[in-house]
Amino acid sequence: MDYFQYQVPRFWYRFYWAIMLAFNLLIVGFYVSTHYVPELGSYADTFALTNTALVMSGINLVYLLAIYWSVARYSLPFATLIGYLLFSAVALYGMSQTSMQSGSYLYIAVWVVAMFLNGAYGLLVLVGAAFLTMMYAALQSNFQFAELSTPSMALLAGSVVASAAAYFFWRTRYISVQDQKVTQLSGMLRSNQQQSEILIRSIADGIIVTNTEGKITLINPAAAALTEWSVEEATGLDVQLVAKLHKEDGSEIAAEENPFALVLGQEKYINQALQITGRRGKKLVISLVASPVIVPGTKAPVGAVAAIRDISEQRAAEKQRAEFISTASHEMRTPVAAIEGYLSLALSEKVSTVDNRAKGYLEKAHSSTQRLGKLFQDLLTSSKAEDGRLNNHPAVVEMGAFMQQLTDDLKFAAEKKGLFAEFIVGDGGATIDATAKDVNAQHLIKPLYYAYVDPDRMREVITNLFDNACKYTDTGKISIGLTGNTDLVQLYLRDTGAGIPTDDIPHLFQKFYRVDSSATRTIGGTGLGLFICRKIVELYRGRIWVESQIGKGSTFFINLPRLSNQRAMELQVPESARSTAAIVNPTTSTNP
Repeated sequence: MDYFQYQVPRFWYRFYWAIMLAFNLLIVGFYVSTHYVPELGSYADTFALTNTALVMSGINLVYLLAIYWSVARYSLPFATLIGYLLFSAVALYGMSQTSMQSGSYLYIAVWVVAMFLNGAYGLLVLVGAAFLTMMYAALQSNFQFAELSTPSMALLAGSVVASAAAYFFWRTRYISVQDQKVTQLSGMLRSNQQQSEILIRSIADGIIVTNTEGKITLINPAAAALTEWSVEEATGLDVQLVAKLHKEDGSEIAAEENPFALVLGQEKYINQALQITGRRGKKLVISLVASPVIVPGTKAPVGAVAAIRDISEQRAAEKQRAEFISTASHEMRTPVAAIEGYLSLALSEKVSTVDNRAKGYLEKAHSSTQRLGKLFQDLLTSSKAEDGRLNNHPAVVEMGAFMQQLTDDLKFAAEKKGLFAEFIVGDGGATIDATAKDVNAQHLIKPLYYAYVDPDRMREVITNLFDNACKYTDTGKISIGLTGNTDLVQLYLRDTGAGIPTDDIPHLFQKFYRVDSSATRTIGGTGLGLFICRKIVELYRGRIWVESQIGKGSTFFINLPRLSNQRAMELQVPESARSTAAIVNPTTSTNP
């Protein structure tokens, strides 16, 4: 309701209220005086002090004294405007009943004052009141303007003067709230635009903004340098033409898998390491973070924004470090294995004889050598996993049979510690205990969960998780589970151990990270096992995570893409053909 309001002091609205209150009190006072004081009776006809006038003024007073302030708590201008409408009805009634004769000057005077005060509501209310005045005067003279009475002419002249005075008075002294908002918004936009341009140009990372068609609408100098285009030339071109992207190893990216196509078409958030080829052929390894631009109030993106960082030097340093670790680990495995072998011989009663004290020292040395060998092996595996050299031979695997066999192999390690191990297929009411001895349970039909993975690598992941569960679980059981839906195969391993602190969970799959607790300080480990597990699972476009509560145990989950039965059969045919070819011609390579 404040749309026509000028940003004026509250004093003016209260002054307007006082004028209306005084006028209506005057009408009521005159009415009482003319009816109870005989000498003033003649004024009743002069000023049209009828019962109707009394009722109308009474309604005005009730509103002004009882209702006005309740409305004013929400909007003072709106409360005053309602009062003006009631007030104008009384004034118009008085002018009509006095037939625009001498008694009308009282009503004309307050009407002109009201016209002036209406300027606080802006030009539209002012013009509306002036139009109402002209129509009233025209009706009084039957549209014979040449026959206007003196009061009618005074009404028109006063209204014109009051309107003009009101317009210039309010316009020159106070600023419209709407104008102020527009001015403020324009200033903010200009200011924000300038600030944004300064910030974007100052950012060391490359910034590219596109519209929904993939055309570049903004590119900063850093991005221009990475793509080897100038800012002026790149603006307006297709982003895939300017930013030519390949996979980190240099292989092509399918058109539908292009990061910008995924962001604009599927509204995906992208965070990838890729290779970019500049306009003049320069190749760089970059980190690309891209996301859709969503404007509040809209569902579809209005464009995409991407941040590009050159990580070529970082990747080169990581490669050198990985090569060093790989070489050192490989070279150290031989002497460590030799030391472990000699210590084993020394501990063998058939080979040598040592006293119990010396035997204790040798056993500690042998245990330490085994841990050292495990560390070198994990370092080598993690290094290969990081730079993509990890041996990987994926095949179609029916995860139900695979996990059941794996559980049978692993359960003996749990039983040595007094723990119960079980394999469960399904979840909720459909749970099937695959290790149950009940004949009916064994004959239940289990769903086939196919996945395209390397069984040796997945065995390494599950074994690592199972060994950790055994280490950190003192009593209870370890459950290996398998479930899924049409798109996913989910493996989980649940224990009844001490649990993992909430603060440690986000870092658990990082390299060399170990939970700092009394248990981990007494139980050996390299801090690389879960990191290697994550890398292996990611090889198959899977995901691994953990949920845990202190004192209630932990559950590790693995999600893998599920193959349909038809797709599994299609993939198994080429595998069978390769196996047959390898038997017929042993020199043929079987590597995929």
